[in-house]
Amino acid sequence: MGRAFEFRKARKMKRWSAMAKTFTRIGKDIVMAVKEGGSNPETNSRLRAVIQNAKAANMPKDNVERAIKKASDKDTANYKEVLFEGYAPHGIAVVVETATDNNNRTVANVRAAFSKCDGNMGTSGSVVFMFDHTCNFRVKTEDLKIDLEEFELELIDFEVEEVFEDEDGILIYAPFEQFGAIQKYLEENSLEILSSGFERIPTTTNTLSEEQQADVDKLLERLEEDDDVQNVYHSMQV
Repeated sequence: MGRAFEFRKARKMKRWSAMAKTFTRIGKDIVMAVKEGGSNPETNSRLRAVIQNAKAANMPKDNVERAIKKASDKDTANYKEVLFEGYAPHGIAVVVETATDNNNRTVANVRAAFSKCDGNMGTSGSVVFMFDHTCNFRVKTEDLKIDLEEFELELIDFEVEEVFEDEDGILIYAPFEQFGAIQKYLEENSLEILSSGFERIPTTTNTLSEEQQADVDKLLERLEEDDDVQNVYHSMQV
């Protein structure tokens, strides 16, 4: 198995612990998708993907519909996606993805988290190059009529990097830029997309002692608790 498989396995151990927090993050994704492409999932591929993810997270249908309706209101503030970069203790690279309606607040909170946990917030581009920006899809295993090797060959034109199966279904990893093309291919071939998204996989990882890992975890947990933070990626071996 490749890097994406190992990365996926590690992140499954650290899923969002609070369901309410998960729903809040999906709600922001819905607002951004609707503001960008409208409230009809049939014509808005980004919204279609978010709704799939909401279903995978067991978000009630009523919550999704309310979020779409609210996002359609012109008075509802939009969220801006902002990326922050820096170093945790012991030289661990950290990338923080946020969705914010108040950039000053978010900058202050992220900076404070790095500072109070003995890290250093960096400038744009300082560590993001250490991560591969990927897209991923999870499809129903029973929908696949060919074996995995054949399926991977079918996807070769989309620069797919890894295809593997776990208890959640079949996972596909490819470069970030291929998201739309792969989504279209899967839909046209009647493969049900259970969830999809984007991840940043570190090109290299650092092994730390348990004590050092605890130092890094303090920063990661503080960042992940912030309401503006959508995802946190790091280069620590877990």
